[in-house]
Amino acid sequence: MKFNLARVILVSICAAVALQACALAQPAQITKPEQTGYNDYEPDIQPSQLGQTWTEIDGVIYGAKPDATGPIGGGKGYMNIVTGGDFVTSTVQSLMAALAQAKPGQTVFIPGDAVLDMTTWIIADKKAIMVPAGVTLASNRGFNGSSGALIFSDELKTQPMIRVMGDGARVTGLRLRGPDPLIRLDFHQRCFGKGGGGHALYYKLPNSDGIQTSASRLEVDNCEIMGWSSGGVSLIGGKDHHVHHNYIHHNRRHGLGYGVVFNQAFALVDYNLFDYCRHHIAGTGRPESGYEAANNVILNNANSHLFDMHGGRDRKDGTTIAGTRMNIHHNTFMHPSERILYIRGIPQESADVHHNWIYRNYDETKKATLIESDGNTKAHDNVYGNPPRKVQENYKFEKPARKK
Repeated sequence: MKFNLARVILVSICAAVALQACALAQPAQITKPEQTGYNDYEPDIQPSQLGQTWTEIDGVIYGAKPDATGPIGGGKGYMNIVTGGDFVTSTVQSLMAALAQAKPGQTVFIPGDAVLDMTTWIIADKKAIMVPAGVTLASNRGFNGSSGALIFSDELKTQPMIRVMGDGARVTGLRLRGPDPLIRLDFHQRCFGKGGGGHALYYKLPNSDGIQTSASRLEVDNCEIMGWSSGGVSLIGGKDHHVHHNYIHHNRRHGLGYGVVFNQAFALVDYNLFDYCRHHIAGTGRPESGYEAANNVILNNANSHLFDMHGGRDRKDGTTIAGTRMNIHHNTFMHPSERILYIRGIPQESADVHHNWIYRNYDETKKATLIESDGNTKAHDNVYGNPPRKVQENYKFEKPARKK
């Protein structure tokens, strides 16, 4: 038989093409986020893909409805995008210099295509980005297709990356990426399982915060905040903070993992898109703390209850206090199984949960798995299921508050 090299090559090429086509035709294998390592920051959905997130029944709105400022989660269509500033900078060094010179009312702007790596500054120089009182740190997320400038740290001990130093500052239009989007459940179990090292071992693994402040009137808007093992936005103190129109995701270390977290602070948290956090909003429950959470969309992914407020038993301070007040209304909770709210004590004044759209069906025998509190809490005028329906809510939060 005569050997035809050209024919063999042609057949081989055809076979390779066929195999490739076959491979492309196979369904995609989806890897669980916990297995994908440090590159797993990608969200499942963009704000522009949300569709309608509220419902209207008998002329009453339930769930999260966008306002005139733009889409829930910000980005394309957001009305208050900053496109320039008194200082324009594209490097960490020039950013630090500009912020050192900036005065109240001025803006330090980072172009949307800039990438600023804070890793060595945090490890070697022990420096965070310091935002003075009254200064705006901005990029242009959502403007003409821009994703916004990316500022990131790969150092596990980033505490924080951005520190807001005084009242009335604003952080807007940026992508802020932390070093650790993983749950690390195996580590948590090793610490707190039988014979484990407890908190002493747990806190040997460093944790990270994106934005942190003890000042008042901080505005964080139109940002994408991801990969922070402790808190995306950490409000240590202050009042009248406003966290709105952000996409906050992949902040989920087990035992920590907060989108927005409070110590002794008050804030309005509204029009945000949350996904892949352990608790999307949480607080230590100390006196003089609390939040209003309104018109937020909480997507399908979390590794514990969705909103939280700790109580005295967590702090071991001998009280039952779980913050001062909470007002949780007009949010859309899409998660199929987690509790939407767990108040681990008794608010000093009240917690009011109303006009939310909760995708989980209301089950009279299992209602405590939806909202839990030890007292001073009302849950009323919410709708349940998808499609939504009104029910006769029968939550009982009867434990009396102790005056301490």
